[in-house]
Amino acid sequence: MDHVVTAAAAQEDADAPLMYRVERPVYDEAYLRSQLLHRTERISTTPRQRLAQQLRCSSERAKAAVLTFLPILTWLPSYPVRKYLFYDVVSGLSTGVVQLPQGLAYAMLAAVPPVYGLYSSFYPVLLYTFFGTSRHISIGTFAVISLMIGGVVVREAPDDMFYIQDANATNTSDLVLDVDARDARRVQLAVVLTTLVGIIQFVLGLLRFGFVAIYLTEPLVRGFTTAAAVHVCISQLKYLLGVKTQRFSGPLAAVYSIKAVFSDIASANVVTLITGLGCVIFLYGVKDLNERFKKKLPVPIPGEIIVVMVSTGMSYGLHLSEDYSVDVVGKIPTGLLPPTVPDFSLLPNLVTDSFAIAIVGFSMGMSLAKIFALKHGYSVDGNQELIALGLCNFISSFFQTFAITCSMSRSLVQESTGGKTQIAGLLASLVVLLVVVAVGLVFQPLPQTALAAIIMVNLLGMFKQIRDIPALWRTSKIELAIWLVAFVASVLLGLDYGLLVAIAFALLTVIYRTQSPSSAVLGQVPGTGMYCDVDEYEEAAECPGIKIFHSNSSIYFANCDHYVNTLKEKTGVNPADIQAVRKARRKLKKSAKGNHNQNPVMKMSVVDKDGKYEVLLAEQQQEQQQQRNGQLAGSDSEEVVFIEAPGHAHSIILDWTPVTFVDSVGAKAVKLVFKEYAAVDVRVFIAGCNRNLLAELDTLQFFTGAVIPEMLFPTVHDAVLHCQQPRHPLTAPPSDAT
Repeated sequence: MDHVVTAAAAQEDADAPLMYRVERPVYDEAYLRSQLLHRTERISTTPRQRLAQQLRCSSERAKAAVLTFLPILTWLPSYPVRKYLFYDVVSGLSTGVVQLPQGLAYAMLAAVPPVYGLYSSFYPVLLYTFFGTSRHISIGTFAVISLMIGGVVVREAPDDMFYIQDANATNTSDLVLDVDARDARRVQLAVVLTTLVGIIQFVLGLLRFGFVAIYLTEPLVRGFTTAAAVHVCISQLKYLLGVKTQRFSGPLAAVYSIKAVFSDIASANVVTLITGLGCVIFLYGVKDLNERFKKKLPVPIPGEIIVVMVSTGMSYGLHLSEDYSVDVVGKIPTGLLPPTVPDFSLLPNLVTDSFAIAIVGFSMGMSLAKIFALKHGYSVDGNQELIALGLCNFISSFFQTFAITCSMSRSLVQESTGGKTQIAGLLASLVVLLVVVAVGLVFQPLPQTALAAIIMVNLLGMFKQIRDIPALWRTSKIELAIWLVAFVASVLLGLDYGLLVAIAFALLTVIYRTQSPSSAVLGQVPGTGMYCDVDEYEEAAECPGIKIFHSNSSIYFANCDHYVNTLKEKTGVNPADIQAVRKARRKLKKSAKGNHNQNPVMKMSVVDKDGKYEVLLAEQQQEQQQQRNGQLAGSDSEEVVFIEAPGHAHSIILDWTPVTFVDSVGAKAVKLVFKEYAAVDVRVFIAGCNRNLLAELDTLQFFTGAVIPEMLFPTVHDAVLHCQQPRHPLTAPPSDAT
């Protein structure tokens, strides 16, 4: 029986809500500094000593530096061969099979011969195995980066520069396009651009600038990549239709490209169109099957490589190039090219573009790396990722590659097929190497329309990002605006200018949010120390005579005026209005004294009228006489003054819980608020100020003159309790309080 009673009591205790009771005096900042908190004394060091400390070398620091620079050394020595190797082999072969056709296809987007896509699918992947921190992303060619490179090289080396006189033509006006010279120049430009991108990424990594990716917020990136998908799709229409049009770059390039394709659509190659549409339908069906049965399929069906092999066989067997004028990949050199130094004389015109490509490439890679790291329980280093991508681009550029980043579709294949480490990426690069060295000639008859189909079907995931619009409409109008601006600007102005516009707009939204923050007057929830918006919660009630002002922003030069104006508007306590009331009353009293002999009995009344105070001064005898005669109360001797109704608060509390910084301009504005309210006998206090902000305020000499530490309280409730006491000089609480 006793056991049952004990168990019941224990259950009752377990069900009871947790309680905490604290009995203490009301704290202000002066008391905290003098009695409770004492700063830790720090040994001051000179800049030379700090530099020497940073440059000090030891075996531990050297080892840590090596492991940070070469992350492969942290996991390769303990690599569980029996547990991971099989999955990495399957994943590597599956990813390599996908990487091969994508490398060929994305080279077309970069406006270089297809074989350079294979080079870009080998060297960077090999290097990332040693320097990268992500275990699952697949490095290599990517549609967005390839398109940005293609826009740059087409702008710097347009077709118009490479028309030459036809040696076999009799008419001197007959010009032909020197394709070899054009492609050689575009390869030089792409290689130099990649070199500069690598240098920028590497230097940013050394300077610990991995945080730059935060300025590319997710709505911006998704809107930008959706716009890039539109550009890619438009650029592939001519290959899908077999139409001969020039490639445009710069603002409105998408519009010009669509116009050029459809104005010449009558010359479309029917065989090319049928082949391309067949590839699109097949690839879409394979993707749908892979998505529906991804849990049952051991590995995804390699639709891209099937399309490449079948279309190559059909092109070779049916002589599509010779008999039906179907454009094919053409010559693919066997073997790797020797390293060469890029032509750095081409650099000056590429600096701006290289920064854009460097940032976008890093942002794409880092966002995917974070997703997989979170899913599989490990961490990635943003600064090391910058260094890794920089080295991949810089070193690979000497072997004739173009800029790379990670691919979403290949990364999903590498992860979904069981890949555990970058051994899978290494094996994928070896698959590409095998093709380049041994069987590259096999793909020479590959129709370009098949590559266009591969590119366009791989864009489906990006086009699905349009679904973000209704979701953002429901959750955040500002983020929806960022998404739309990034999309529209990138489609119309091009990816380079569009990205700049999108980043500028995103930063403007941050300024807008800090300049126009939400604000409220807080009230106390009865029986608690909680204070909530009185307009939002019916339980919250204002404390009599006390106004608690809350604003969700820091206070600095751009919003301090707005902060002060909103404070006066929300609280309804405006020092200027109170001064006006007092001035009017003094004037009335003075007037009453001047007319004392003529009117011994005077009357002054204050009547609320339409939100204003109407101050009346009248002769009582004349008013009574007029009332007896049935006349209106007004008369020529009556003076009427309208002024705003003053607030009835004796104390204002500024809730600084959300405030993270205050600059010198903001501090001066707040001190002026203290002075203005002190002039009308309204006390102002600050509550919830964090310790770091207090240190900044000390540096700004905030606690001088009208503002003293006794006016600051650690919590809003402390400030309220202080204000509810009878007015007395500000002093610290007794030190013997418990």
